[in-house]
Amino acid sequence: MAMDLHLRDDQTEALRRRAQEEGVSQHALVLRAVDAYLAGTAHEARVRQTSREQAGKWSELLERLG
Repeated sequence: MAMDLHLRDDQTEALRRRAQEEGVSQHALVLRAVDAYLAGTAHEARVRQTSREQAGKWSELLERLG
């Protein structure tokens, strides 16, 4: 999927510098950042879901323990 990404001037300059420092294209750097964000939020979502499931499973015991 193609999309337009509108950055502030300071973001554009920081991205340009970082890409140059790492020897990669700005496009590759943005893709890497998106992948890292998606992986991190997917992990957080799994942790939240597991926590809800376990809290439901053990709710009676948790209430008795106070």
